[in-house]
Amino acid sequence: MTAGVSERLPRLLTLVPYLLARPGIAVADAAADFGVPEAQLRRDLELLWMCGLPGYGPGDLVDLSFEGDTVTVTFDAGMRRPLRLSGTEAATLAVALRALADAPGVVDADAVQRALAKIEDAAGRVGDTAAEAGEPAGEGVAVGLGRRPGRAEDAVRRAVETGRALRLTYYSASRDAVGRRDVDPMRLLLVDASAYLEAWCRRAEGVRLFRLDRVDDAEVLDEPSAPPPGVRGREGSGEELLRPDDGAFVAALVLHPAARWVAEYYPVEDLHADDDGSARVTMRYGDRDWMVRLLLGLGDAVEVLAPADLVEARRARAREALAVYGVEG
Repeated sequence: MTAGVSERLPRLLTLVPYLLARPGIAVADAAADFGVPEAQLRRDLELLWMCGLPGYGPGDLVDLSFEGDTVTVTFDAGMRRPLRLSGTEAATLAVALRALADAPGVVDADAVQRALAKIEDAAGRVGDTAAEAGEPAGEGVAVGLGRRPGRAEDAVRRAVETGRALRLTYYSASRDAVGRRDVDPMRLLLVDASAYLEAWCRRAEGVRLFRLDRVDDAEVLDEPSAPPPGVRGREGSGEELLRPDDGAFVAALVLHPAARWVAEYYPVEDLHADDDGSARVTMRYGDRDWMVRLLLGLGDAVEVLAPADLVEARRARAREALAVYGVEG
């Protein structure tokens, strides 16, 4: 199993400074320090060879030297320097830290608040210095750091804090539809850098997770949040929490490079990367018509391995579309 972009990128950014401080380190030891299989770390090192400075020719890219099972950085392409955030990057990081700080269950909320305070203080001092010099402030810093939650998000958080029921207007990615539903909030969660509301859905009569950035509107109802007695929240972490109900359909797919974004946007399981850049995944879905539309939109960038009825449904829908244009499928 290999990591997605959201997990791999921070590791790639850390690898060069890490290796510079440990010349000649065994690849296996480095993999153990990063908590990944040795094969995954070797793929990361191969990718680093294609990273570097504009020009992207000899002398511009990161260069590594391998001796036996050890590795040494021979050219760092400037990646040894301390990280300097632009105004936009600082604002983005601050917003993410705010979401992390507001989510219950954070291991060390004080550490998050301290990091947020340092970023805001540094950004504020940079802005003050620019103003004194008569120069424009950093791009987007003041707006980003002053960001307030949207009305819908604010209503969701208020309902959780006060124990009130909610009426949501929500976009369901698995059905590609917007619907309205009344829910009894239970808690807020942070999963893979996205905030979710865990609540009892009265329409589905079950516990559901609602991603906050997909809540179009939220109204706090004048009644208490009252999940049925004995109802418990989902257990586990990461993909386990996001996994749809057992009753959902399961598809086995091969995502070619042009469709790899699907594994980042939708929850998938058992992701296995192939050498050609494609990935084999299993994906749960609640509505077959929606899945067929998704597959048709991806064209030949995705292969359906199973189930057989999904393969046939995709073919049938494609033949119907071709028939409209007088083409035999």
